[in-house]
Amino acid sequence: MRKQLESYLERAPEIVFEWNDPESEARGWVVINSLKGGAAGGGTRMRKGLTRNEVEALAKTMEIKFRVCGPSIGGAKSGIDFDPSDPRKRAVLQRWFKAIKPLLENYYGTAGDLNIDEKTEVRPFLQALGINHPQFGVLEGHYQYSDETKQSVLDRLKSGCEIPVRSENYSPKPATDSYGTIDLITGFGVFESIKQYYKIFKGESLEGKKVFIQGWGNVGAAAGWYLAKEGAKLVLIQDKDGYVQSSEGFSFEAVTDFMNTKVNNSVQDVLKVNKALEIHQLQEFQVDIFIPAAASKLVKPEFIEVLIKNGLDLISCGANVPFYEDALIFGSLTQKIDQEVSLIPDFIANCGVARLFAYLMGNEGPVTEEAIFNDITNTIKNAISELSKSSINPKNLTERALSIYTGN
Repeated sequence: MRKQLESYLERAPEIVFEWNDPESEARGWVVINSLKGGAAGGGTRMRKGLTRNEVEALAKTMEIKFRVCGPSIGGAKSGIDFDPSDPRKRAVLQRWFKAIKPLLENYYGTAGDLNIDEKTEVRPFLQALGINHPQFGVLEGHYQYSDETKQSVLDRLKSGCEIPVRSENYSPKPATDSYGTIDLITGFGVFESIKQYYKIFKGESLEGKKVFIQGWGNVGAAAGWYLAKEGAKLVLIQDKDGYVQSSEGFSFEAVTDFMNTKVNNSVQDVLKVNKALEIHQLQEFQVDIFIPAAASKLVKPEFIEVLIKNGLDLISCGANVPFYEDALIFGSLTQKIDQEVSLIPDFIANCGVARLFAYLMGNEGPVTEEAIFNDITNTIKNAISELSKSSINPKNLTERALSIYTGN
């Protein structure tokens, strides 16, 4: 597997588009690992200090993700090195999309990602440029539908991503239009990866499992809500401003409130500690499950060491490339973690939106919330089951997954 992975990582990306904003210090890259199947897909992110290497790592991860969830296309990623809190953000993003418009029209499909919102930024900015949907390039380059079918699929994409989730099975605000499928689907996939892991590898339920979630955006909050609904106990939630804790685990009602009242991806609670979580404080917690669901390359070795020492069983990667290491994929820290605990990689756990797009673009199956969520369940279940075929050993899951999904 190591030689196979090295060969994959050493292969230069097929296309790298570099941009220097003429009106600010912003820099950006589109990295297209390959145009397999005539197109490539991957979201657009923004953060201060982002590098081309990070974007390349994410593009390669996206290509592996598509092998898990479809469609059969290449991986890509857009990244802008700019402070997302800067008031010039929207103007920078608009100029960025204008610069990469030819790619988006022909073979590149994008979406929201870190600090970039799908509904309020990506879709309206592209529509202003005459691009009817962020996935238009994938429809054009890969599916090559007739004009009539293409319009039908575009309508299907728009409606499928915006379906109000009203069932109490899937929404923390049932019978309202508060959440659409795209708001919940990635967090639901992370939840399903955990649920299916315990079911397939250990024959256990989630009842009473103690959970630590890092990041309270759409992914972390939704995953946490589904876990709490299934009986897991969230004992520690860390966001960008601080953390909330409960040694016995927050009630389902409290978690629901945390999700429905979050502001700028932050928990709103009077007992919240508004400062960074220190290592010595982390030593007080024993958790079964850790979900890194914040930024890439954020989780440091000493952080993981404390969790493992205290009995950590499983990590499900809600964030892309979450561990702090130089390697693009499966670096020394990831390898060490994979050998010591069960580690579900991002390209499985985090594939919700990619699978949502694939399901809708495939132009088959009903466009209903139940059908869409069931499709995610089946996709994740199949991926976790695939990992169990060679061995029921719950360790080395990421290495096994890479062996399966980076092969020819």
